[in-house]
Formats: sequence, C-alpha cells, structure tokens
Amino acid sequence: MIPVIVGVAVFAVAVAMSMVGRGGGNFYVPILVASGIAMRVAATTGQLILVSTAVAASVVFQKHKVVDWKLAAVIDPPTDVMAFVGGLFAHRLGGFGLKMVFMVLLVLAGLVMLRPMKEPSGGKGRSFGFWRRSFRGYEYTVNLWLAIPMTAATGLVAGMVGISGGSFKIPLMVLLCGVPMRVAVGTSSVMIAVTALMGFSGHAVAGDFSPGVALPLAAAAVLGGLLGGMVSVRVNQAKLKKVFAYTTLAAAGFMGLNAVMSGR
Repeated sequence: MIPVIVGVAVFAVAVAMSMVGRGGGNFYVPILVASGIAMRVAATTGQLILVSTAVAASVVFQKHKVVDWKLAAVIDPPTDVMAFVGGLFAHRLGGFGLKMVFMVLLVLAGLVMLRPMKEPSGGKGRSFGFWRRSFRGYEYTVNLWLAIPMTAATGLVAGMVGISGGSFKIPLMVLLCGVPMRVAVGTSSVMIAVTALMGFSGHAVAGDFSPGVALPLAAAAVLGGLLGGMVSVRVNQAKLKKVFAYTTLAAAGFMGLNAVMSGR
C-alpha cells in the first residue's frame, strides 16, 4: 500500500517538472527510495511516472503548438534506444552503484541548470550535419554532430537510473542548437515520454515492475502533468530555473547520503 503522502509528493513534483519540460525522475526516485522501495523497483516506477507526466503535459503543449515534432523525431531515437539498453542492464549494477551514478548525474544537471540560457533566434551553420530549422516564426540550427551522441549518452544513463534526461535535453536544445526556450520545453516533454517508456520497458523485461506500487502513482502523475502543462504556457519560466537547479542538487545530496548510510 503506497502512503498517501507519497502520492501527494509525486503529484506536486509532476506539476513543477512538467512546467519546465523536465521529467522529475531526479525527485521521484529519491521519494520512492525514502519510502522504503528498493532502488531498481523505484527506478522502474519512476520511469512509468515519467511517461504518465510527460504524456499529459504533451497534450497541453501540443494544443498550444509549441512542440517541434520534426526535431524530436531526429534527435530523440538514439536516446530511446539507449534508454531501453540502460533499463535492461541496470539490474547488473548493485543498488549502491546505481545511486552513485544517479547522484553524479543530478549534480551535473543542477550545475547545468544554473547556467544562464539565452534564446538565439537562429544559426549560420549550413554544412553537412548542421540542420537549419524554421518553426512557427523561429529560425535555429541544430548541430547533429553534438546532438546525436549526447542524446544517446543521456538515454543510456537515464534508462539505468529511472530518469528522463530532460535536465540535459533542454540545455542541449537551447544552448547548443539555439531552440527557443518555450519550444524546447514542449518538445522535451514529448521526448521524455518516449525515452521513459523505453527505459520502463527495459526494466519491466528485467522483472523490476511492481504494478501495485507504480499504477496509483502514475495516476497522480497524469493529473500533475496536465496542471503543470497548463501553468507552463502562461508563466515566465526563467525564474523557476534556479529553484529547480538547487532542488536538484539537494536531491543529489540526499541520494548520496542514502547510499552511504544504507551501504547498498
């Protein structure tokens, strides 16, 4: 039986994270671990919660036409394939190893989110591997030489530890590809849904899925994703980035402390 407080916490995180196009796995997994759920089951459950949140938010973002589907179709498949691989082989690492990987990833995510993000209107790259995009009045150039390997690496680690990789995909799109922030948030939500589904599938095949734990929390995440998406399209998100960066670093500290104290 999942305590009501865990469901409330998942709902609150789903609202906050869907507002900025991040999955929230860096919060869901520590919440689940703190409630006494084993790390691998927590990672699997976290992936299903991510799918639920992202799908719900994506419905709202698509309604407001801020999802660049072509961009997602090009840069997301490597993430999805590697997320499945990461989820499939995560059981070969002990709980302590997963927590350490998770902690390092959270620290990096928090530091990246602290970096100021500009929204360039376009780019000049027109050579092979540089894709010039025009989307709803915006112009930007996607550096595929960087985007493809980075999204693949993000997918591998995300699938292993039960997160979405949104903390890295948004900086990748905004800082390296010049994608406008609002478009990056909407597009990230779609990619998060697919990546998390692949990671969840890998974990489920490995036998780490617990329906009694995951399904009630997924329902709470759907409600949170819908609400967060509706708030996101009406609010300036720049002020929220530092808050999420610091809370991400706090989550990293929590996971590291949990790993050291439990020894597993």
